Amino acid sequence: MAKALSTSEMVLKYIKENNIQFVDMKFMDFPGQWQHFTVPVNQFDAGSFEDGFGFDGSSIRGWKVINESDMLIIPDAETMFLDPFIDAPTISLICDVYEPATKEKYSRCPRNIAQKAESFLLSTGIADTAYFGPEAEFFVFDDVRFDSKPNGCFYVVDSVEGRWNSGRDEAPNLGYKPRFKEGYFPVPPTDQLMDLRNEMVLNLIKCGINVEAQHHEVASGGQCEIDLHFQPIIKAADQLLMFKYIVKNTARKNNRTVTYMPKPIVGDNGSGMHVHTSLWKKGKPLFAGNGYAGLSESALYFIGGLLKHAASLIAFTNPTTNSFKRLVPGYEAPVNLAYSQRNRSAAIRIPMYSNSPKAKRVEFRCPDPSCNPYLAFSAILMAGIDGIINRIDPGEPLDKDIYDMAPEELKNVPSTPGSLDAALKALAEDHEYLLKGDVFTEDVIETWIKYKVEKEIRPMALQPHPFEFNLYYDV
Repeated sequence: MAKALSTSEMVLKYIKENNIQFVDMKFMDFPGQWQHFTVPVNQFDAGSFEDGFGFDGSSIRGWKVINESDMLIIPDAETMFLDPFIDAPTISLICDVYEPATKEKYSRCPRNIAQKAESFLLSTGIADTAYFGPEAEFFVFDDVRFDSKPNGCFYVVDSVEGRWNSGRDEAPNLGYKPRFKEGYFPVPPTDQLMDLRNEMVLNLIKCGINVEAQHHEVASGGQCEIDLHFQPIIKAADQLLMFKYIVKNTARKNNRTVTYMPKPIVGDNGSGMHVHTSLWKKGKPLFAGNGYAGLSESALYFIGGLLKHAASLIAFTNPTTNSFKRLVPGYEAPVNLAYSQRNRSAAIRIPMYSNSPKAKRVEFRCPDPSCNPYLAFSAILMAGIDGIINRIDPGEPLDKDIYDMAPEELKNVPSTPGSLDAALKALAEDHEYLLKGDVFTEDVIETWIKYKVEKEIRPMALQPHPFEFNLYYDV
């Protein structure tokens, strides 16, 4: 009987049989952007999965200082996919980041943090698998221009679908522009992005990603969603990054551009990333039970943990200043911290499409697609675990349309932070639950807060905004 090949041996066999010429190493920086470098295939062998490849960590955002810059990445053989966007035959491998002197995983490597979160879950005995299913919305634009100078700044985005172009001379203008907040599920020709989304889906499938559905989203101007099948935490985060990479590059090949900014258009819906989560043990779902909305006691405590720690969680799940232009009342964004079955105006929803115990899950609706998924998913899991361990009662559900509730009814419903600065302050005050199992470290928390304040909040505070000229130029 022939010996079964290991995963790394299968990668090397694939390289040989498919005449692969390059191997692309992809890894995650601290804020949440994929980085990469490429080696010719003659520099890649079985030892690459043990010895890895060196690089300069001082040039990566939020990482090393110049005098201790040497870092190491080691590829994960199970993450291989054939890159459909590179002319020369190229495979991509997602990598873990290591300290070269000790061969220990780097504490600020986001993928390492998610791996530690998964290990901590196992150590508690609560469950052996945490499934995550993100729904990352995005906009497809035909043109984007922006600049920021000492004497001026501006941005302009445009889309053939944009309602603002209803009167534009397009030689000819054929109409069919989705009305603001009415872009949900129109058929072509109003939905002008059907073929593009299908091409995105086909590329995703070719790269091994299980796609459940694709559709137009609520906003005018080309807002879309492609739903991925749920996966364990590490694979879910890996695939979300593959998803963004594939969607952006497919759009670019069609002379279009994609953004995952939460709020690129004023007066219409922003892009969220609802995150579906469930815990399983020995192949059995743990969130199904006889409680509210068919939930188990563990699921309700998990919700309790999310609600208790929501303000600090949002520093990771909504980590940009732009995130808080989406988290405002009136645009389906869940700013009120409550839970409910079916109710999309609650921060936490329990989907009721199916009675199957396997379909029972918790949907956290606050996050947006600007987040670093390794950090966001890990923080969500750690908050939920804290809820289960400490039996945190989520309180009573809120089965009303929150946006239609009177102010006196709403006064006892807590809200999400109103700014990134407020979320970071909440994280500084409430992060003990993240430190358990050494999943997050004090260094990671402090570096995250420092980076966001110094690189994003302060520069934004110093930059005059174009709308301020509308408000104040004639004072």
